[in-house]
Amino acid sequence: MEFFATAKVTVSEQELQQQVQIASLPRFCASIYEVLDDQGEQGEINTLWGVFRVHREAICGGVRFTLPGCPNAAAWTVTVDGDRPGEATVHCTINRRQHDADFIESLEAFVEDWREGLEARFTGVDTGAAARLA
Repeated sequence: MEFFATAKVTVSEQELQQQVQIASLPRFCASIYEVLDDQGEQGEINTLWGVFRVHREAICGGVRFTLPGCPNAAAWTVTVDGDRPGEATVHCTINRRQHDADFIESLEAFVEDWREGLEARFTGVDTGAAARLA
C-alpha cells in the first residue's frame, strides 16, 4: 500500500538532507515520539506503532527511512523535485495490499503529520503541528 502527502514548503534537497536526520525526526513528525538511539544513519525510534530500528539514507531529492524490523516493511521518503518548486512529497509504503482500517488510518495520520511538520519547519506557517513540534 502507498500513502502520499504534499507539503507546501520552500526547501532545497541539500537543506532537507541536512535537517531531516534521525535525531530530528520527532520535530518533523508527531507520530514519532522519541529517538531512543541515534548512530547517524541508524537508530531506534518510538513511534505510534511501537519501538523500531530505523535506517536513514540520503537519496536523489531528499531522504529515505526504513524500519527493517517492521512486520509491514514500512518505509518512507521525503523529497523535493525541481519540476515542482515549493513542494515536498512524503511517500510511505508497506508491503501489504490490504490491511485493517485502524492501521490504514494510522498510516494516513503518519504522512499527514509529516506534511504538517515539514510545513511548520520550512515555511513558518502554523498548520496545527507547531504545538506538537515545540
